[in-house]
Amino acid sequence: VAPSSRSYTTLRDEAVKIFNSLQQLESEWDPVPLMQGILQTCLDLPPLVDEIYCQLVKQTTEPPAPGGQGDLHYWQLLTCMSCTFLPSPPVLRFLRFHLDRTESRFPASEMAKYACFIREALRKTKGRECVPSLEEILMLMQRQEMICTVHCPGAPACSVAISSHTTAEEVAQELVSRLGLSQSPNLFALYEQSRRREQPVGNATLLADVLTRFE
Repeated sequence: VAPSSRSYTTLRDEAVKIFNSLQQLESEWDPVPLMQGILQTCLDLPPLVDEIYCQLVKQTTEPPAPGGQGDLHYWQLLTCMSCTFLPSPPVLRFLRFHLDRTESRFPASEMAKYACFIREALRKTKGRECVPSLEEILMLMQRQEMICTVHCPGAPACSVAISSHTTAEEVAQELVSRLGLSQSPNLFALYEQSRRREQPVGNATLLADVLTRFE
């Protein structure tokens, strides 16, 4: 993965910049690019991950308008964070308490639905090579899966629903089953193809990372 071309100052200064970005996020009509920028900063500067989780927990605790647009933007970014980074154990415990408290106080609300989604995501997240693509962020904001199109030799293109945690091996196994090749002695793998090269995708590679590279 190509390193980020961004330049950074001190961690303290970057934390302040992200805090200002979070304030902007509350009223942003199109929050997706801003969310991706925050996620990229966390990927480039891992020590900030815990800080951003704590800021988001603070912003979603006792909000002035629970369930309003600004509040939901914070929950949506928290959802994207949970599918990209694992916080440290102390922050993870604090976050889980916050999720439980939200579901208890606002049952059946959008916040509770995000809290449930985040809890499940944290059980699967192991870390990402890339931040979520713009398309993935849009899908995560709606708590939906993405549709990935895979071109198969000698067969029509197949559409596969994937999450932020779906691996290349899982998609390959699903396609083998769909195409009736489960009994075949051959080995199957996914390949990513660009204008310059074609290369196999490692079994453990997250398809969401591959899609981000294409973006």
